[in-house]
Amino acid sequence: MSYEVRRQLNTLRSLGGYKSVNEVLLDLIRHQRMARMDGSLELLRERAKATADVDVDHLVERLNLAPFRV
Repeated sequence: MSYEVRRQLNTLRSLGGYKSVNEVLLDLIRHQRMARMDGSLELLRERAKATADVDVDHLVERLNLAPFRV
């Protein structure tokens, strides 16, 4: 790890009130994972809404036209 990176991490540690650089890194990773999960959750909500808007009768008619047994 370079001196500059170490200096920046120590600055984040002291400004954030963390006891160690490891705590800073763990908190950054946790926030990044939470942001990624929030994005996935929003995508799931959009897909669930799109699924809820499907006309079931039309879907059944289309499945009855399928060349295989449903």
